[in-house]
Amino acid sequence: MSVSRGEKWLSLLTNGAERLGGLCPSVQAADAALGEETARYIAVVPDEQNHFPRAAKGEVGLLEGWTLAKVIDEAIVADADKAQKRAIVAVIDVPSQAYGRREEAFGIHQALAAAVGAYAKARLAGHPVIGLIVGKAMSGAFLAHGYQANRLIAFNDPGVMVHAMGKAAAARITLRSIEALEQLAQTIAPMAYDIGNYQTLGLLEELLDIASPDAPEDDDVQLVRASLEQAVSSARKDPALHRLKGENRRSSALVREKMRAAW
Repeated sequence: MSVSRGEKWLSLLTNGAERLGGLCPSVQAADAALGEETARYIAVVPDEQNHFPRAAKGEVGLLEGWTLAKVIDEAIVADADKAQKRAIVAVIDVPSQAYGRREEAFGIHQALAAAVGAYAKARLAGHPVIGLIVGKAMSGAFLAHGYQANRLIAFNDPGVMVHAMGKAAAARITLRSIEALEQLAQTIAPMAYDIGNYQTLGLLEELLDIASPDAPEDDDVQLVRASLEQAVSSARKDPALHRLKGENRRSSALVREKMRAAW
């Protein structure tokens, strides 16, 4: 199995630092430099020997959800008495949550909720949480790994995709062909899969133009590091998630303005 984008960029950003021990093979994490400080980098990666076959290709399943929670909680505990909490960087390349009967029976909802809760707890405890979308950010996998970030950064690349479900599934649910779904997405931004449309929803801090995400040059890596440093600095100054400034969030902003005026 080839190395995923998530695993590749985790290695590049950590300079190949030693991975944390005691984790399932599909969750990799390392403490490494980010500017003048140390950050905890985390990625979910494919594991063809995964005990749960539905999570063999980088999906977030039972083991992944609980392990993400463990890695984040350990950082929270270790930094509890520190004035400055370390940044947590979620390197995101996840095709889906793991769908399967065993996953449902053994409580995948609890495993993924544990990961969500850990990221939220870290953010509220003062850890700058940055999500770096280098590949797919799909379904419950993205909710569990990255969506709780103070800031989201993404590569401006066709291989980067954010959505609630894959195109084939969305076509079935909406009783459309994939071609018809793509046409619909041209007029309804939340239905689109490309990262450019996603940016109009006001959820991205920055969209990076990387020459070759799959075979990056040193300049690409330095650009990403600089962006991460800026995002951490921004999150320390203002932890709030500013998600109503996007081109396609004007109506949401107007509704809130009217509600504030009425109440």
